[in-house]
Amino acid sequence: MNRSTLDAIGRALRQHHRFAILSHVRPDGDALGSTLALALSLNELGKNVRAWNEEGMLEKYSFLAGAELLTPPPNAPEQFDVAIALDTATQNRLGKAAEAIRKAKIWINIDHHPSNPGYGDLVYIDPIAPATGQILFDLISTEKLPMTPAVAENLYAAISTDTGSFQYPNTTARTFEIAADLIRAGVNVGRLSQLLYENYPKRRVELLRLLLGTMQFGCDDKLAWFSLSQEMAKSVGALPEDNEGLIDHLRAIHGLVVAIFFEELVDGKVRVSMRSKNEAVDVCAICQTFGGGGHTLAAGARVRGTLTEVTQKIVEKACDVIRHNS
Repeated sequence: MNRSTLDAIGRALRQHHRFAILSHVRPDGDALGSTLALALSLNELGKNVRAWNEEGMLEKYSFLAGAELLTPPPNAPEQFDVAIALDTATQNRLGKAAEAIRKAKIWINIDHHPSNPGYGDLVYIDPIAPATGQILFDLISTEKLPMTPAVAENLYAAISTDTGSFQYPNTTARTFEIAADLIRAGVNVGRLSQLLYENYPKRRVELLRLLLGTMQFGCDDKLAWFSLSQEMAKSVGALPEDNEGLIDHLRAIHGLVVAIFFEELVDGKVRVSMRSKNEAVDVCAICQTFGGGGHTLAAGARVRGTLTEVTQKIVEKACDVIRHNS
């Protein structure tokens, strides 16, 4: 932990008044939970805070404490003392939220993606941290910022979702120690876990059924993928947020090394999500060759082309890497 950088960020949070907190497009639980946790903590200090995401608050996370604080960005840009990007590997992934900031005296970048180039004035990137929520816990604790039950709930949700409910290899003893501290701070684990993992809409299960119908294998069954077309998504009324976590059904297959989820977008691109079960097969490196990024075991990209075209070239690249490294 780089204490000097955290101290500098802590001073900026205390010295300034007007803040914008942003996270990446197509947000996950870490992005939303981290955004709300920091917004709620700063509110307790009497700060003027805006919490923005291009999609606003997703339906699936609308139960989180303070969810009403997180909104889509306004059409007219606003002025801020400090803009804070959370869990966002590249600045363009902030989308319209970044465009809603006319000017900020300081840009703070807090993240755990190793592909983050370090944009901003105050930068804290910890690629070892399993979630941005874990970094924020350290920031809030070491800088003695307010830690209310609502802040704790959002940090727990951020950490739990980005560690696969504390199952992924990046989960450490420190992660469990932080979880214990958050429980002591007021988190109701049973209630929160049920809302996070046993609260899916029916359409998500229908979507999974369609996806499994497209499932294919390659590379001696070390690679599996499925694909979602716009037509399929419309047929069950699926929202983009319904896709989160579905790739885990492929990753769970015995003997599999890499799982891929291809999603056709409306802008002539395909969203690619990749997961690896072997650190020798770096899916971040694969995605970076297509303009994306992420982590060694979990990464993504948006690639221009048809669903068929993108699937073919990504599968070929993944197979080549698997053959040479597993």
